[in-house]
Amino acid sequence: MDLGQLRKQAKERVRATPSLKLADAQHAIAREHGFPSWPRLKAYVERSGVQQPFRGDLDYYAERAYGLLASAQDGTPSAVAEFTRLGQPLSRAGARAVVARRHGFSGWQALAHHLRGLDAEPFARAFRLIEARDVEGLAAHLDRFPELVSRKGTNGNDLLGLAASTCDERLVRIVLERGADPAAANAHGWTALHQAGYSNLPWMARLLLDAGAPPDVHGRGDGGTPLVVALFWGHREVAAVLAERSLAPGNLRVAAGLDRVDLLPTATADHRGFYRPHSGFPAWTPGDSVQEARDEALAWAARNGATQAMDWLVRHGARPNADVYRGTPLIWAACRARDEAVRWLLDHGADVNQRATFGGPQHGQGVTALHMAAESDHRSTVEILLAAGADRTLTDDLYNATPGGWAEFNGHPELAHLLS
Repeated sequence: MDLGQLRKQAKERVRATPSLKLADAQHAIAREHGFPSWPRLKAYVERSGVQQPFRGDLDYYAERAYGLLASAQDGTPSAVAEFTRLGQPLSRAGARAVVARRHGFSGWQALAHHLRGLDAEPFARAFRLIEARDVEGLAAHLDRFPELVSRKGTNGNDLLGLAASTCDERLVRIVLERGADPAAANAHGWTALHQAGYSNLPWMARLLLDAGAPPDVHGRGDGGTPLVVALFWGHREVAAVLAERSLAPGNLRVAAGLDRVDLLPTATADHRGFYRPHSGFPAWTPGDSVQEARDEALAWAARNGATQAMDWLVRHGARPNADVYRGTPLIWAACRARDEAVRWLLDHGADVNQRATFGGPQHGQGVTALHMAAESDHRSTVEILLAAGADRTLTDDLYNATPGGWAEFNGHPELAHLLS
């Protein structure tokens, strides 16, 4: 929408109907575009170059501010640049100020006030249609407001990224067909292809790659390509699709996760700046020792069931019980139900009752592999661990709960009974 054109339309209506007041003509045009008033429409058009808010709850923006702060503290260049450009400190208050200014508002309270009438804005309405999985409604809305596909929302998220986060290929197709940029990234460098890797969606990955999505872009830190995101979670299916297009960054963790033993002898420990997919994981600075890199690579191989790579890494000094970052190889293998990797690790010295970390600080402290298998209802993995001597009475450090308690809490009564 162009404000000059809207004003021209209002004046033309007045000329066509002399009894019509300009304010009434402007109000009618605003209502036709879904806005309650001309000032609200005018403000929306004037803010077209800034991020568009699309959720009405202020807590959502507070969480985004926290995530932005975490990215800046991690050293993500784009996040650091925003604090620097606006002269804001790396603090929660500074992050809130940056988020408000991103959206075109002078401060946090101005943003809060604006959210009360958010549903009238086209970008927010597009998001509601995405949330509702309303394919036909979204198509019609984008045909009416074609400029929306190039707009950026909170944290730099565009409609393509928001559609990808629903895991609904139909919505992604609609947005792509209407001209969305498949290479567009949010403030963390995260693209729709990253989301496909994160959610283990091989069919969506192929759709995006065929549309021109670059497979070698970095998000959430140096080396955070869509392939790395997939391998971090042990998503072998989408990782195989992504690896067909690019092996970037081609380091030790990638070679290990893909079970590419042919690449391991020459793989380096470079580009390990990516170590967490979101701010829910705690901060960490990867070291530069070969031992740490090989220990970490073993955990990446284990969560992907890459037993040939595991064999090579252990023969070259990787330690089966090392907890480099949020999870030993055995804990990761148990979490992802990689039973072949679980057996291999137990046969090669992994401690079945080792207590370690996993996930975010409020998730796994002092957990065992049996806790993680129980949480995800992996019965076959539980049985392998029990046969190897896993202690079902051990409790974690956060909730003082046994593996059976974790199974019960997560809605797996049959497994909880087995572990009782």
